[in-house]
Amino acid sequence: MAKSVMVAGAGIVGLSIALQLQLRGWQVQLWDRQPAGEGTSYGNAGLIQREAVFPQPFPRDLHELWHYAGNRSSRAQYRFRALPPLAPAFLRYWRASRPDRLQRSAKDYGALIRHCLEDHLALAAVTDASELYRPGGWVQTFQKPEHLAAESAAAAYKKLHFDVEYVLWDENALKQHLPMLRAGLAGAIHWTQPLALIEPVALSQAYLRTFQQQGGEFVLEGIKELEKTAHGWRIRGEKQSGEAPWLVFSMGAWTVDWAKRLGYQAPVFVKRGYHQHYTQSAEPGLPLPVLDSEAGYVLAPMRHGLRLTTGAEFAGRDDPPSLRQLSLAEAAARKLYPGLGRPLDPKPWLGHRPCTGDMLPIIGPLREQPGIFLAFGHCHQGLTMGPSTGRLVAQMLENDAHPFVDPWPYRPERFRA
Repeated sequence: MAKSVMVAGAGIVGLSIALQLQLRGWQVQLWDRQPAGEGTSYGNAGLIQREAVFPQPFPRDLHELWHYAGNRSSRAQYRFRALPPLAPAFLRYWRASRPDRLQRSAKDYGALIRHCLEDHLALAAVTDASELYRPGGWVQTFQKPEHLAAESAAAAYKKLHFDVEYVLWDENALKQHLPMLRAGLAGAIHWTQPLALIEPVALSQAYLRTFQQQGGEFVLEGIKELEKTAHGWRIRGEKQSGEAPWLVFSMGAWTVDWAKRLGYQAPVFVKRGYHQHYTQSAEPGLPLPVLDSEAGYVLAPMRHGLRLTTGAEFAGRDDPPSLRQLSLAEAAARKLYPGLGRPLDPKPWLGHRPCTGDMLPIIGPLREQPGIFLAFGHCHQGLTMGPSTGRLVAQMLENDAHPFVDPWPYRPERFRA
């Protein structure tokens, strides 16, 4: 029982934790109410964002805030009734986005981001998933020269302090590299280090396959009951149960439900997001993922078509979907990329990104509940940080005196200080 653990949540974070522990000789039981990787991990843009050393900040410019207040942007949409419950977390988020605080946060955020490529590739080698990764990075386009200049300055800072690599493209260079995009753009930044997945859910499936081949148990049930025992924790589903000294909750936006039952409430809110796949009528098609900086959507070439992912929708976690944001993003995408064809999916996909008020993930033990670990709140970077989070959790559970990053900034109790 000593090296036995249960992991609740089979998204990319939970799967990474399960694999990293299994590789260290732990007996792992993995739980989820749906097949591996079919929650939020299913629908992202597939980017392993080595350049994303800064958390996504809350807008502070009054003109930008006024623009979003009109609720006409594809980058961010909101539902009025969802705003009052979000106010406390939003206030903390707004304060944490102050430039000096954001710069300090980048040190802790970037500590995990720095290792994302090596940790992804290490697990890819173990799980025979290397063929799912496409090298070449991704491209961030700009319509306005002033926006390109501002992001170029930020890129230079990232290069100096975080070893981020990139290439600036002016209008002519952008047209040379991506002639299928519309003319008249100010330019772009080609982030060269990131990897892109051709099918994100296939990565989760590869992780699970290896996990099970090596003796791991996957319980395809939701957790109904949680009980403290003399030997640790016991969980029960409809048909099965499990018990271990350690229980790790990595259920994304649904972690808060169980954390609250355990007496822990953090300023976590949900950014919802949509995707839809399309055909490409242009030849050649789009070769690399592209972010439209002004409109906030990503076009990412995938196995099953060109995936259009939206920005953030602020709504209740369990509210019904709305097609408005995707419609706005699709209209903008057709202007940027005339080769965008017809939709391929029967209906758009909707996912939920759990975000904390200080923009850092929550990773670590619950001090008031010995044996309980939390690992969630990665916001837009759950895929990017998943394997590194798994490695950190494994090192912490093994009481490693020298983990590869300092876990202190991510501790759950920081919100009670």
